[in-house]
Amino acid sequence: MPDHAIEARRLARSFVAGEQKVEAVRGIEFAVRTGEIFGFLGPNGAGKTTTMRMLGTLLRPDSGSATVAGHDLLADPAAVRRDIGYVAQQGGADPSATVRQELVLQSRLNRLSKQEAAARAEELSRIFGLTELLDRPGATLSGGQRRRLEIALGLVHRPKLLFLDEPTAGLDPPSRALLWQQIRRLRDEEGLTLFLTTHYLDEADSLCDRVLILDKGQVVAEDTPESLKAKVAGDIVTVRVSGNAEEARAALAAQRGVHQLTLTGTSLRFSAVHDEAVIPKVVRALDAVGVDPTFVEVTRPTLDDVFLAVTGERPAEPAEPDGPAADDHLSTARVASGAVPE
Repeated sequence: MPDHAIEARRLARSFVAGEQKVEAVRGIEFAVRTGEIFGFLGPNGAGKTTTMRMLGTLLRPDSGSATVAGHDLLADPAAVRRDIGYVAQQGGADPSATVRQELVLQSRLNRLSKQEAAARAEELSRIFGLTELLDRPGATLSGGQRRRLEIALGLVHRPKLLFLDEPTAGLDPPSRALLWQQIRRLRDEEGLTLFLTTHYLDEADSLCDRVLILDKGQVVAEDTPESLKAKVAGDIVTVRVSGNAEEARAALAAQRGVHQLTLTGTSLRFSAVHDEAVIPKVVRALDAVGVDPTFVEVTRPTLDDVFLAVTGERPAEPAEPDGPAADDHLSTARVASGAVPE
């Protein structure tokens, strides 16, 4: 597989809503490295799901091009489908079918023999903790169990790249933690590339090797979570002093890298580039003017802070996918299925 699992070049897609043209994706460019977990973030309506649908061959771009899993998106969409899995936000498991039936059917649709399909169902059930649930219908599964099944369905054909749209939306904390563990395992042990959207920025911070933030159909930030937090938000330092607060303010204002310094009563607050030695520096600066600090706290920024800085809003709870209705309930593997072999 090439160094990049995805290379998008000036991808664009618009829709007509009534008499209005909506530019959902506006000529975006980015690359996803092979073997990484890549977070695709943005407010509702930013164009995330539209982009995923284009990369998954469910929507044709109006313009631009892309290479996905080593194949040209426009010239060979069938090859793209063979090498990717797609797990939509709303999922696609049939509530009336058992876990085993779903896994076997998906395997058969991907041209595995009956024997191979049965073996693959057993294998995936072990990986995702579904073995004891194999003969239970989907309607009886919990939210976390159902989501694990949906991800397993996207993996039956052993794709090189897996798209996950809001993988943990609506799950309780233990179910989310278990799914995070399994997502990391897919990267670390299977060498899989994972491309995910999420509104839970703690999830992106914990899971993703790199993240991209999309806003109004355009890329507004892209880097590792740590680099984005350091570049965009910085650390927040809060200091309370006993003594002349104005002298303390002047002493701290003279320090390199201090920004947005405010004084309220005897409390000072400022932002600064992340520095492990910031507390000793604050103490020395105050000691030099004879002011005693009674409290010093350094708060690391979060991806929520970055998100607010680059989009102007806080992330919303997971909502309906953006863009027009599509066959979102189908995994790409099923969309791409051909004749079932004997």
